[in-house]
Amino acid sequence: MQYTSHYESPLGPILLASDGEALTGLWFEGQRYFALHLDSKHEDRELPVFDLARAWLDEYFSGNEPSISIPLHVYGSPFHKEVASIMLAIPYGKTMTYGEIASLIAERHGMERMSARAVGGAVGRNEISIIIPCHRVVGSGGSLTGYGGGIWRKVRLLEGEGVDMSKFHIPSQGTAL
Repeated sequence: MQYTSHYESPLGPILLASDGEALTGLWFEGQRYFALHLDSKHEDRELPVFDLARAWLDEYFSGNEPSISIPLHVYGSPFHKEVASIMLAIPYGKTMTYGEIASLIAERHGMERMSARAVGGAVGRNEISIIIPCHRVVGSGGSLTGYGGGIWRKVRLLEGEGVDMSKFHIPSQGTAL
């Protein structure tokens, strides 16, 4: 059984999901791939993991690096899980390119190269947004691309972490909120 709960963030409503023990999803309402692996039969219920997630998000949106540990369950292939583990290792207030992640995976597996585009596909399907910080993954040359919740949210998340935004090319896109 899967369970859901809600969180009102400064960047819009968020849906949280859990398998009863770990967090399995965190999506901005209406984002690309919204609730991709959420069963159609799920139950709205309050769980300890949702309390942890809300406390983590409260700390994060207060402009602090969260110190709370949340159990996570990442869906997907071993490749998706490896990309998620690399994203989790990107320090608060720092960024990494798709190409850097691809190079790291290639090196780990003794491969000559790995496609940055394949990494982009895995990053784009991140089910646990913000906590698994896909917003910290940027394009080469300083391009801010590929955030399912909208580039404007990616910008706001990075700004909230104190990232120097002057080094990035921010595409013009309508902002909300």
